[in-house]
Amino acid sequence: HVQLVESGGGSVQAGGSLTLSCAVLGVVYGDYCMAWFRQAPGKEREAVAGLYTGGGSIYYADSVKGRFAISRDNALKLLYLQMNNLQREDTAMYYCAADLACLGPRTLLPGPRATNFDSWGQGTQVTVS
Repeated sequence: HVQLVESGGGSVQAGGSLTLSCAVLGVVYGDYCMAWFRQAPGKEREAVAGLYTGGGSIYYADSVKGRFAISRDNALKLLYLQMNNLQREDTAMYYCAADLACLGPRTLLPGPRATNFDSWGQGTQVTVS
């Protein structure tokens, strides 16, 4: 397990943008998978975007393709989620997660599974009005 700390959530009007950040605290050896999940009230947690720190294909949920971008600064151990053209349906608590046992980007297909991720941040709220 590693400690993950998210930041960057907030309230924005529809059409606006936010950037979420996730800091990985502690020592991690090798590459692993990271992802952003979100959970709206009364709904199940869903994967939004995911990547493998060693590179390769990136996963995006269909609902955010073309609007959200996940990226990673390996040197600083930071994960980002750039969210553009936010819509009301994007309102949710957003979580950063890490799967240290991930073997490669194919593990993220057809979509990151929450049960595979053993490290989670505390969440950051995104509200779109």
